[in-house]
Amino acid sequence: MKAEVFLPDDYRPAEGEPFMNELQLEYFRRKLLALKSDLMDESKLTIEGLQDGTRNIPDIADRASEETDRALELRIRDRQRKLVAKIESALRRIDEGEYGYCQDTGEPISLKRLDARPTTTLSLEAQERHERREKVHRDD
Repeated sequence: MKAEVFLPDDYRPAEGEPFMNELQLEYFRRKLLALKSDLMDESKLTIEGLQDGTRNIPDIADRASEETDRALELRIRDRQRKLVAKIESALRRIDEGEYGYCQDTGEPISLKRLDARPTTTLSLEAQERHERREKVHRDD
């Protein structure tokens, strides 16, 4: 088991320090764990709301609106479930020493990009290439 890393409350990864040093890894680990915790809390609230929401609504328009809201809520939760899987994958990459490096090129992903999207696996350049290829194939 690794020793706990002291992370100052005001710490932000900076370009001038060694890439993916202990502080940066701990910063991103905590960021990912906090995001996962928030998503799990929201999921619990959704489940409780869906269980409580099984009421009989006599007005057909109100019932349709309620069903639409529930379907939207379930779609949002499904997207969040997929995000939780990406968070868990990012946490594994931290543990394996692969976090922060582009899966296409092996180059470091910018700290700004990682801070904005801590689950990302591609550098901005690789992501743009990927999206261009996807667009070309979609246009066929």
